[in-house]
Amino acid sequence: QVQLVESGGGSVQAGDSLRLSCAASGRTFNIDAMGWFRQAPGKEREFVARITWSGGATSYRDFVKGRFTISRDNAKNTVSLQMNSLKPEDTAVYYCAARVAGAYAHWGQGTQVTVSS
Repeated sequence: QVQLVESGGGSVQAGDSLRLSCAASGRTFNIDAMGWFRQAPGKEREFVARITWSGGATSYRDFVKGRFTISRDNAKNTVSLQMNSLKPEDTAVYYCAARVAGAYAHWGQGTQVTVSS
């Protein structure tokens, strides 16, 4: 089993930055990638970004490209999401997830990000 704990959410103004972190513990040797997802009120959960655990290859949704950066620290088993130039539409609960054998099987509890205009 893999346990994930997010931190770093909060309330900011449009244009501000936030950095989310996710600490993984447990059977982390099974992880092949880590992803960030978000869910806004009344909407489905959506993919934001992911990074492979070994090579560090990244992938982003178009709506965050150029503004968000995902990174990982394998030694500390952490993944971070640096979010710059935040917009009100970025308001959501952000979740980190661990991908094992091609499926996001483990999820954190989520952290709230609120961006006001």
